[in-house]
Parts: sequence; C-alpha cells; structure tokens
Amino acid sequence: MGNREDLLAGAKRCLMEKGYAATTARDVAASAGTSLAAIGYHFRTTRALLDEALVEAMAEWGEELERALAHDAGPDVTPERRFELAWERIIESYARLRPLWAVQFELIARMDRHPELREAFAAANRQARLGLAEVFHRLDPAADEATALTLGTFHQALLGGVAAQWLVDPAAAPSAGELIRALRIVARELGPGRPG
Repeated sequence: MGNREDLLAGAKRCLMEKGYAATTARDVAASAGTSLAAIGYHFRTTRALLDEALVEAMAEWGEELERALAHDAGPDVTPERRFELAWERIIESYARLRPLWAVQFELIARMDRHPELREAFAAANRQARLGLAEVFHRLDPAADEATALTLGTFHQALLGGVAAQWLVDPAAAPSAGELIRALRIVARELGPGRPG
C-alpha cells in the first residue's frame, strides 16, 4: 500500500475508535504510520481525508451486506423469508459495526456545516436505495428506477430508524420477526376496503 491508501486505512480505524470530531491529524498519521505532511499532500485537509474514509467505509459495508444478503436469498425464497434473512444480517451488522453507525449519526448533525459531505451522503443514499430495492424485491433498478427508488427509500427509512433504536437501546430495538409482524399490521390497516 502507498501513503494514500495507508492514510485511508488509518482514518477508518480512527473513525471506528474515536469518532469523527475526536479524530485528529496526529491520530490518523500515527495509525497510518505516515507523516502529518502526507495528509496535506494527498488530501489537503484532515476533514477531507476523514470524509473520504467514511464514504469508503460505508461503501464497503454496503458491498459486504449485499454479498451476505445475495448469498442467503436463493431463487425459491419467499419475499417474507428474504425480508427476514436480510434484516437478521442488517441487525447483526449493527452490533459488529456499531462505531460506523455512531459516526454516521454524529455527522448527520454536522452536515449543515459540511456541504461536500452532504453531497457525498446524498449520492451514496441514492445508490443505497437502488441496491435495497434490488435485494428486497429483486427489482432491476434499470428497468423501473422510479419504483426502485420508492421501495429503496422505504427500506432505507427502516434501516436508519432501526439503527437509531439499536444505538440507543439494543435490547429494545426490533428484531426481524417484529418488523415483519408490524408490516403485516400496517398492510392490513392500509388494505382494500379500508376507509381513508
């Protein structure tokens, strides 16, 4: 690995260990085994390095999750079972990658002061929505992008909401089975013949 890659790897470690606001240039340089000057040379600022490291970490998590979900959901799996398997994997990722989720929530509160980070997150959100529609509904985003974005937005809202609950109180956060039961109730209430 070169200095740039070492810095990104070191920044990811620091983000997981210390969070975004508490990570300093010295922390990253020490973790990466590089000089402070290398940060300026490759990224101009520590914040730019941390932003890129976070976007990479999120993309890696998304790819890892996509592989795990694709492996579990065979062609004969029912939509309900595919949903349950996916949520079991997602919930497991909250425990394993708790610091990554905590950093994301830390940054949401700071996005008004970091427009470049907001843009990066917005672009990642769009891709995540398309990917979620593909995983949960086997919907080809290229064939029906509008529907894929609508369904993906729903799943992304669940993802963020359950993550927030899990970060605050993991024991009280919903399980995959509880999410399915709740969706059944909502579907019944919104079903045909209901006044509204």
